[in-house]
Amino acid sequence: MDFRFTPEEEAFRQEVHEFIENECPAELRGSGVNILQEVGHLFAWRAKLAKKNWVAPAWPKEYGGAGMTIMQQFIYNQETALMRAPPHIFIGGLGVAVVGPTIIHYGSEEQKHDFIPKILSGEHMWCQGFSEPEAGSDLASLKTRAVRDGDDYVINGQKIWTTVAHVSHYMLMLARTDPDAPKHKGISYFIVPMKTPGVTVRPLYNMPGAHEFNEVFLEDVRLPASCLLGEENRGWYMAATTLDIERSNIGSAVGQQQSVEDLTRFARENEGNGLVRLGWDPSLRYELAERYIETEAAMMLSSRVVTLQARGIIPNYEASAVKLYSMEMAQRIANTGLRLLGLYGQLSRGSKWAPLKGRLEYQYLRSIGSTIEGGTSEIQRNIMATRGLGLPRGD
Repeated sequence: MDFRFTPEEEAFRQEVHEFIENECPAELRGSGVNILQEVGHLFAWRAKLAKKNWVAPAWPKEYGGAGMTIMQQFIYNQETALMRAPPHIFIGGLGVAVVGPTIIHYGSEEQKHDFIPKILSGEHMWCQGFSEPEAGSDLASLKTRAVRDGDDYVINGQKIWTTVAHVSHYMLMLARTDPDAPKHKGISYFIVPMKTPGVTVRPLYNMPGAHEFNEVFLEDVRLPASCLLGEENRGWYMAATTLDIERSNIGSAVGQQQSVEDLTRFARENEGNGLVRLGWDPSLRYELAERYIETEAAMMLSSRVVTLQARGIIPNYEASAVKLYSMEMAQRIANTGLRLLGLYGQLSRGSKWAPLKGRLEYQYLRSIGSTIEGGTSEIQRNIMATRGLGLPRGD
């Protein structure tokens, strides 16, 4: 891997740095910022990004993106994380990360005209209808059916863990259109307006008590054939190839390193006043050091992925390694943080006694889901074993 930036890449990094330094509202930067409480500032920041076509930096320029190269995307995400500005998922959401690229690649001209501008403007929120109660890690076993009826499709089924479905205008959904085909075939993509009769959204609360997820019921939902995205029965292959091309996860790696740095700084500043346990548990010093070393390893894994992409190679098991390592590391960092803070670490946001604004309590509870969502740790290990090490598939 070559860790050096070219002069052009370094100039771009400096441009991103100065733009965030001068334009990003102070209320959105720093550790422990609750973005959801700063919606006004977030919209103002989004408007500034839109003027530079940085809302969807990876998109082609003809569709409102910046047409960034792989390395520019990496630098942009890295610098945003280093400057502790809002992660890009808060700016563009699934609409920019997943839905937009899918429509750009496979949508009709009418679909591009109808949806792309409103994804960029933030006028339309999107969710992703993939997982089902009996088809999560084995998504190809999904049972939601879409039956052609004249000029319409009639859809019946259930989706679960559907992030932000309760505030979304549309859902990009996978449904089975050929029940007789092998499970990876016979699946199609659909655009579902969330206000269509027969669509019901019910909340699911996660361990920290946040309403991120939902279950979505579809009962005799009738969609015009124009809601089919791409070719019928090709949805699985479309889904596999149109996810966000920037898979290095560098923003997460930087953020985790900053979390360890914050814990270390807090321990140093509060040692001896009863807030931290370093005095009577010296092993925590070694544990903090281990966590920091692990974040450096995560940075190296991220650099490996982006290096492959820059050479025109599509990462496979390498991306699984990044996901697996980073998400399990997030749990270790949260565990170390709670050990460091002792009982104080159990205090939640809003408590005047909570160190670090109560971040540790939330991180500890939220990190449990990190090794489940986006493909479980078991799935990632299987991918690494079969595709990376060439081991045979288990029966």
